[in-house]
Amino acid sequence: MTESNKLILASNSPRRIELLKQIGVIPDIIQASNIEEKMNNNEKLPHERAIILAREKAESIHHQKKFDEHIVLSADTIVAVGRRIVDKPNNIEEALINLTLLSGRNHRVYTAVCLIDQIGNFHERVVETRIKFKKLSIQETDNYLKSKEWKDKAGGYAIQGIAGSFIIKLIGSYTSVMGLPLYQTANLLNGIGFNVSKNWINEK
Repeated sequence: MTESNKLILASNSPRRIELLKQIGVIPDIIQASNIEEKMNNNEKLPHERAIILAREKAESIHHQKKFDEHIVLSADTIVAVGRRIVDKPNNIEEALINLTLLSGRNHRVYTAVCLIDQIGNFHERVVETRIKFKKLSIQETDNYLKSKEWKDKAGGYAIQGIAGSFIIKLIGSYTSVMGLPLYQTANLLNGIGFNVSKNWINEK
């Protein structure tokens, strides 16, 4: 990797930006892909949909010729109960449907990471995390909806927020549920010569 090979994050998600910062990775460019994330829920299995969307996000940035020879990193998170995908709610009614579906049940969170390297090769991983929610009371459900924390969240919740108190059990990657699995992301970056640990050194 040369100094001219900049890292582009194909997302303006504050959560993904903070997660990268946590491991010392600061993207040179942050540019959302603005692709249409909606798909027919019967069209693909949840993990397949996650990788397709992550790939499309990365491709949409890579195809802009001004970013030739740069590295593009993208991700997409899908929440599912069985084969049923629990999308981001568009309004409070949809948020209630999601919360009712997840309450007292097991579900899975799939986060796909896609990296396009300096010469245009794709490197991808999909991480599956299993989660069980407690049975929510009517008051908890009502107050959570009023908190508006469900807005713009896959499945209608954020594990690092109020909904963290709903989780009885988690098997897998906590950071993946937040939106970016750090272990797999670091491995992908290191694998193409992007030294993730170079910014860990504290010379003070």
